[in-house]
Amino acid sequence: MKKRTAAAAMFTVAILATAAYAAHPGADYIKENGYKGPETCEECHPGKAKAFLDTVHWKHASKVTNVDGLDPKKEYGMQNRIYVMCNGNDIVNNLKEIPKNPETGKTKFSGCNTCHPGDHLNDVGSKGAEAEKAIDCLVCHSTAYDFRKRKPMKDDKGRVVMGQDRSKEAALAIGKPTAKNCMVCHEAAGGGVIVKRGFSFTKETDAHAAKGMVCVDCHKAKDHKIPTGTDPNNWANDGVRLSCADVSCHGASPHKDADLNRHTAKVACQTCHIPRTGGAFAKDFTVWAQNPDKFYEPTTLKLEANESSPVYAWYNGTVANTPHFIGPKGSKKDGKSKIYPFKIFQGKAFYNKKTGELLSMDFAPPMANGNTRAGVESAARTLGMKNPEQVAKEAVPGWQTIYFASSHLVTKTRALSCANCHAPNGVLNFKELGYSDKEVVKLTSPELFFNKVAAKMKEDW
Repeated sequence: MKKRTAAAAMFTVAILATAAYAAHPGADYIKENGYKGPETCEECHPGKAKAFLDTVHWKHASKVTNVDGLDPKKEYGMQNRIYVMCNGNDIVNNLKEIPKNPETGKTKFSGCNTCHPGDHLNDVGSKGAEAEKAIDCLVCHSTAYDFRKRKPMKDDKGRVVMGQDRSKEAALAIGKPTAKNCMVCHEAAGGGVIVKRGFSFTKETDAHAAKGMVCVDCHKAKDHKIPTGTDPNNWANDGVRLSCADVSCHGASPHKDADLNRHTAKVACQTCHIPRTGGAFAKDFTVWAQNPDKFYEPTTLKLEANESSPVYAWYNGTVANTPHFIGPKGSKKDGKSKIYPFKIFQGKAFYNKKTGELLSMDFAPPMANGNTRAGVESAARTLGMKNPEQVAKEAVPGWQTIYFASSHLVTKTRALSCANCHAPNGVLNFKELGYSDKEVVKLTSPELFFNKVAAKMKEDW
């Protein structure tokens, strides 16, 4: 009976969704005139295309004020930064056709900016009327978007372009972005599915998804500016921050239990409600492995979502940034920090022998033939470095550790309990978190929670 009820509810939702799209005020106009890209959208939404060009999704960069060593007057992000999850950026790994594989004679298209919502002719950070016309509105807003059409190819002039689905069918299925619209890019970032963030957003893996929520229910955009958290690795932002404690979400006192609410002063919601993580935990860009198709990829060690445990640290929203470490700053004593969970990733790449700085890599050469130093040389040349051949020849392999915020895979039923943390073998290492020996003894004693848990057990009986 419950299955029938659930099926009926899903059918009703589907009917309502279909009705909502059919009721879109611009449907009749699109049926009559077809869909011509942003200029069609601008008939009802004037100025939105130009405004979109000033968002992180288009620029892949912004001014960053919470990360060590950055110039507050400049913009940083995937447009120009280098770190070992990707070991490249939109400049050195722009969308391109890679050299032919010497064994097969075949080539393919590759580039970090394949998720950029343009046509590649008008690329990351571009401005002007042509850039506005190039925006792929439907990749985010259509539930009938044919993602097979969104692939790189060469046009009749031999230029590499990114295809788009601008069909009438896709345009008539517009609405707010679904989880699929978002996850097509965000789940597959970093070189494969759940590699970078280590999470999948499904009803089986996330409590919000199980309730039927989609990404933009929390990440509510205004003028296409998307609110985000303060992930130590996610530098570029639209200047709008997101928190579980927002009054529109759970507020500062989310529990009925006062003892649990007291925890929120020092413990982030994610710490208890995201006890697991996943994704890539190590990657080697210095040695690439050959795949069955004879192309090469960096060797990556990966776990599935919910397959590994996070690392816990104090975090006050500011970020340590060195060639070998990117991670949270904070302490028990600063009055601003909370304990957060993080996914740890370590990447091996090449460093400049003279300066110690992390070097970028153009993926085209090693993807074709496995020559990673040729990739370093090409990137150095693209970035205008002196003596790129010597830089690559003398480059020194080394590791960088990155802390990724663990902000998804939310659970209520499997959240950490008192005994998970307040025990000698608990998930929190209170000593490493800065607590004194005396405090550790107190924090790891059942005395803290024994009577309360015992009473709850009697209720359950």
